Amino acid sequence: MTDDYTNIIENLLATTLDAGRVIMEVYATDFSVTEKADSSPVTIADQRAEVVITDALNKISPHIPIVGEEAASEGIIPDISAGTFWLVDPLDGTKEFIHRRGAFTVNIGLIEDKKVRAGIVFAPDKKQIWWGIVGKGAWTADVENYKLKNTRPINTRKAVADQLVIVASKSHRSEALEAWLTQYPTADHISIGSSLKFCLLAEGKADLYPRLGPTCEWDTAAAHAVLEAAGGSVTNFDGSAFTYAKNTKTFLNPNFIAVGDRHFL
Repeated sequence: MTDDYTNIIENLLATTLDAGRVIMEVYATDFSVTEKADSSPVTIADQRAEVVITDALNKISPHIPIVGEEAASEGIIPDISAGTFWLVDPLDGTKEFIHRRGAFTVNIGLIEDKKVRAGIVFAPDKKQIWWGIVGKGAWTADVENYKLKNTRPINTRKAVADQLVIVASKSHRSEALEAWLTQYPTADHISIGSSLKFCLLAEGKADLYPRLGPTCEWDTAAAHAVLEAAGGSVTNFDGSAFTYAKNTKTFLNPNFIAVGDRHFL
């Protein structure tokens, strides 16, 4: 079914750009912030972007169920027992959005048999988009007036032990993470929000992204797919496979590590 995924992802690129446009329209206003049941922040940008994406997915692939972050927060979760489903985070990095730091993304990921198969990540404030289909390749493009420009393929790079670049969250640093980082004392560090961390690895601009802290599957699926399509991988900290549909009530992830050079660790 990989060829079908190619057509679907190509059709979805415009939808992802439309969701980014809606987000930036809200970004330009004095928007309000509310809290969801789990105390995480949400804005009207999250909600409007999810509607744009969900409406498009229902037309493009009506046979594939959608797990969207905002719908899930209201207890709306479809039957995904067939094994193929979408994971949508309409605005990853809501804290970055609220504080107007620009490092937020639109994320649409496709799961099949608990594995990532394809994904799109769009950073509307940074005007760059990434997409990938596992087994086919990964690409990025600049975005001008919500149209693609300068599309080019991307690949991860070979890691050099004493020249590592490690990316980590801007909003979720912890003592455990800081302790883990001490094993690479010569590494350079980049601190950035949202799924952009995966994209830096996918483009060959960084080597490792360790995550010791809570995430949900919609936070990781799209960018995980881009990274894997570009030659990288994501595993649990014990080296086992990082899979999806682990808990279809919470969709919580365990700690994980993403690498550009899958042979490094």
